[in-house]
Amino acid sequence: MAELNVQPKKKTSYLPWILILLGVIALIWFLTRNKDDNNRDAVSKSDTTTTTATPVTTLATGSARDTGNSDWNGIDFNTPPVDYEELTNREINVRGTTNYGIYSLEENILFDAGKSSIRPDAAAKLKQVVASVKKRYNNGEVRVYGYTDAQGSTAANNQLAQQRAEAVKAWLQNNGIDAAKVSVNAIGEAKPVASNSTEQGRQQNRRVEIVARGSNATK
Repeated sequence: MAELNVQPKKKTSYLPWILILLGVIALIWFLTRNKDDNNRDAVSKSDTTTTTATPVTTLATGSARDTGNSDWNGIDFNTPPVDYEELTNREINVRGTTNYGIYSLEENILFDAGKSSIRPDAAAKLKQVVASVKKRYNNGEVRVYGYTDAQGSTAANNQLAQQRAEAVKAWLQNNGIDAAKVSVNAIGEAKPVASNSTEQGRQQNRRVEIVARGSNATK
């Protein structure tokens, strides 16, 4: 009888297929992860650009709060005194050029200590200022600057300077000065004209200055 040579069937190995499948999964995961990372980077850069393009404006300590619609940087507050014949009250100090006048009044002329309400007896002096402004700068602009001494906090001084400048602005508008041409600049303690170490110096620093200018300025 012929001998039958029967070979056992070889078992199929799934290991290579499993390894290939795992490799494909790992590749897909790696590619997906890189895509997500790139998307996150793009969003982060976009956020950074947006933040940079929108600056936040803050008020530096001791800086002025300015409300108005034109540039007043050309005013020289050290300009020499001038004599305006219409100003008969010697408590009104005025300096100026052919283009502008600076009317300066100390705190005790306009306000009680620490207050921002204009005193009733200040009206006569302010009326002289209004008459002079209308005579010499009738078609021009007016800006009210408020100053304080350095006693107390900078924030409190800035606030008081703002309130006083606004009070004078309102008075001028109610007494013949075109409201559209009046603005304010609260300087506070930032620009003293005398030493803050003495009471006399502090009194000089507590002041309001009314600056008027116009194309029809005369002397």
